[in-house]
Amino acid sequence: MGDTAIMKTTTAGPVGTAGPMTTADLRAAPGTMAPADPGATAGPVMAPGSGIPPAAAPLPAARRPMGPWRAEAGAQAAVREGDEPPPAGRAEGDADGGADPAAVVPHDPCAHGFLPERPPVRSLIGTWTRLDAMARAAAIAPDREAAVALVERARRADELAALRQRVSRLSLRNAEAAAMRIAVIAVSCGWCGIDPQAPAARQVADEAFLDLWAAIAHRIGHDQFVALPTLALHNWAPERKPRRHIPIDQLARTETLVPIVRWAPEGQPLSRLDRLMLAATRLEAHGIWLFRLAETLAGRAPDDSSTPTALRRLVRVQHALRTQLQAEAAELSAAPATPQQRAVLGALAGQGALEPPVLQAADAVLGIGARRMREGRRQLLRRHLPAQHRAWLSAMDRHCAPVRTLAHRGGPDAAVYREAQESLIALRRTYTALVQAAARPTTAPLTRAA
Repeated sequence: MGDTAIMKTTTAGPVGTAGPMTTADLRAAPGTMAPADPGATAGPVMAPGSGIPPAAAPLPAARRPMGPWRAEAGAQAAVREGDEPPPAGRAEGDADGGADPAAVVPHDPCAHGFLPERPPVRSLIGTWTRLDAMARAAAIAPDREAAVALVERARRADELAALRQRVSRLSLRNAEAAAMRIAVIAVSCGWCGIDPQAPAARQVADEAFLDLWAAIAHRIGHDQFVALPTLALHNWAPERKPRRHIPIDQLARTETLVPIVRWAPEGQPLSRLDRLMLAATRLEAHGIWLFRLAETLAGRAPDDSSTPTALRRLVRVQHALRTQLQAEAAELSAAPATPQQRAVLGALAGQGALEPPVLQAADAVLGIGARRMREGRRQLLRRHLPAQHRAWLSAMDRHCAPVRTLAHRGGPDAAVYREAQESLIALRRTYTALVQAAARPTTAPLTRAA
């Protein structure tokens, strides 16, 4: 049976007490299988229409809805004003040229998590080089006043107005690249909690910059993008160009990453804030297995024989992610940091804009957030994600509800569920410790989280 095939791959050692998940472990387990060939497609080949790895395909299909959360996410992503196709050929600011597949292909979290469809745009061209230069200067500004002065200087030179007039000509992919640079400028100026379209914002921030911000927000269909998902998941590039095309999640896992906009001056070591953002990107790339397991668990009955198996795999993935964060902690703690960078981190933390999307995905499956906080607060944490990502998380909330009933039961299956919850709590604590290390003024070593 399919269940027997699954169990053979996951019970080789004590679940929950095993050490770090190795590449061999991932390749051995269907549903969390790492491609052996860098040129292969990301993840296992799925059974048609089911989203279930081949080893699990023989399980009764009637117990599992056929991906309604994908349809919801696709519907919200497709119906949006301002998503006109980019002009034929190269769109303004697009260093790559060609069509923009992200504008027409529905987002599938099981393909590469919440990473962008393709690697972020590394170099803007044309008039948009002004925004790129402003973001780089704001990131290394000694304080907020210096960053605000940069914006005011650009307004007086009519650079912001010129960019505002060209927003509609950006492809969606380049609009996301511009949004990342807007986010860098906004947090550097201390404006991360501002709604660019609110009348009160005019009394705090530069009006021309707010107009540009609001236009970019309308172009990408999201006005709460000034957060870690934008700063981290759209601010990285491979240090060297891969020799051939590989899936983006595998690219972010296997290649050395560098920030596009550095929070440290050129020629100096990466800052703690740089390393924290790159760590969040790598966490998302390694967490692709978690997204696939989430969709496998969606719609499963708590007494389904495959449910505890998937939960055990979830525990192993979360242990692996925690080990990864602990391995990166020493380098981050030893990196330099400035008061301005710590102010940026504190401002994002104050807005609840630091939790990585992959942790929110695990929370949607296991329900830790519902127990820790009111539902309204949970939605506030998600407001920084694009609409299709929020739709997917809300669908997971609903479709994983049967699995979450294990929290009120007894027996071995309930014990596995509680172990998955505890491993997520430990992973969150480790990530919180990493953030605290980035915000510390000293270079004391990071304390290992329990």
